[in-house]
Amino acid sequence: MKYLFKPFLYTVFLSAFLFGCGATTGVLSTPIENIDTSPLKEAELSKNEKNTWSHLDLAKDTIPGMSVDKAYKEIIKNKKGKTVIVAVIDSGTDIDHEDLDDVLWTNKKEIPNNGKDDDNNGYIDDIHGWNFVGDGYDEQLEYVRLLASGDKNAPRYAEAQALYDSEYQKYLGYKTNSEQNLQYVAFADDEFTKHFGKADYTKAEVLAIKTEDERLGQAVQIAQFVYSNDLESIANAKKVFKEGLVEINDRLNVNLNKNLKGRKTGDNPNDLNDKPGYGNNNPRPSKKTESHGTHVTGIIAAERDNNKGMNGVANNVQIMAIRSTPNGDEYDKDVALAIRYAADNGAKVINASFGKSFSPNSQWVRDAIKYAGEKDVLFVHAAGNDSENIDVVKNYPNDAIGTGPEVSDNFITVGALTNKYGSTMVSSFSNFGKVNVDVFAPGSDIYATMPENEYDMNSGTSMAAPNVAGVAALIRSQYPSLTASQVKKILMDSGLPIKAKVTIGTNKQVKSLSEISTSGRIVNAYNALIMASQMAK
Repeated sequence: MKYLFKPFLYTVFLSAFLFGCGATTGVLSTPIENIDTSPLKEAELSKNEKNTWSHLDLAKDTIPGMSVDKAYKEIIKNKKGKTVIVAVIDSGTDIDHEDLDDVLWTNKKEIPNNGKDDDNNGYIDDIHGWNFVGDGYDEQLEYVRLLASGDKNAPRYAEAQALYDSEYQKYLGYKTNSEQNLQYVAFADDEFTKHFGKADYTKAEVLAIKTEDERLGQAVQIAQFVYSNDLESIANAKKVFKEGLVEINDRLNVNLNKNLKGRKTGDNPNDLNDKPGYGNNNPRPSKKTESHGTHVTGIIAAERDNNKGMNGVANNVQIMAIRSTPNGDEYDKDVALAIRYAADNGAKVINASFGKSFSPNSQWVRDAIKYAGEKDVLFVHAAGNDSENIDVVKNYPNDAIGTGPEVSDNFITVGALTNKYGSTMVSSFSNFGKVNVDVFAPGSDIYATMPENEYDMNSGTSMAAPNVAGVAALIRSQYPSLTASQVKKILMDSGLPIKAKVTIGTNKQVKSLSEISTSGRIVNAYNALIMASQMAK
């Protein structure tokens, strides 16, 4: 899966603006009477609010968080509960991070580094999890692998070819726009540095400029656009566009490269039984930029109240780190075996912040999801970042074929929210679906752990899913008698029922949450724990 990070959100904005075609589609301005009983937040969020908004409370803070802080203060207090193992099936996770190193699952049946499979589970020295990708990292998208096979009679081959042609041209356009954007902000930075005689000029100083000079006036225009799109500063805009270009070039040169040979594990990915135990026991990232798994893990389980970085949602968890997602689309074989590994080794919650639109062996994954359900494991899945209705378009992994019967009642799919309550509350990138998306949770600009003891914000349904996985772990910790199916029901039924109309998709449709998700609700930890206590009785 190609993850959604914030830099990519701005790839075309500035070029469109400066070439005179930047008029944006009018979005819904929700009348105050339709915002339920909560007022819109007028003031800009403070730095602390930005970094912790997913834990805040809608009624108290007018921010659509999950009321995590309220739940700890009024319900959990000092109760630790039972330790819950959460498997993070993702890219590499920095298990040495200062905020994660004390929340790791350790396989006590395995003697570290003796080169033997002490517990006879098929995986040698799997101390903190497993790495199904092995020494690999760069990979194609699944439909590119289909084209690379050359089998024109394969199902969906023609669809894959059409998608490839479209995507390749689209990303070439993105590359051109991002290069132009970078030139524009670099130009503005040079002009302001000359004008002020310093490089550390402020937003207030820029906005106070009155000039007849054409070049400086153009620079001010660029700055105004940057500030209006939450890019904060010219320096940050330069950083964003540079990172965006890296992502775009990655897509063109790696993910869409038909000649790439990425797999390093020596197995046949189309044979589920070939080379059992392939990969290795190191679930860490292969490079610093492989940060997704670390970020997801921090959202769930970063050590709470240790005066470092940030607090995870759950307070008594052990993270099982499973590396199955490369820089590209994950293989169905790796995902299916990763799910079974997690279920067999005691996980009670699995977080799956990945997905793709082609899945040649999707039944292997559905069988694994059903297996996890039989082992009482809750599977929390990110809805995806294509602004699509996944009741209509294909999205994997899933627990059903289309909108048909589910293979198990342990699978919950999560869409993403922004920190702005009201009409723009659903993240513009978030997928949706009355049948196939269950709930919504915070997913835009989420602050969490990054490799090498760093922290940063990322956006995506990839961030919404671990927020929900964290709440699920809280429930399973405080009320361990509840089943995975019961926890899913609690997460859906205890959320805040939002009646406000929101805009969704690329064409800004106006819908209610009940029209774009099964529950019509946003997850709320405080309410979930109250409902869990009642159900446990």
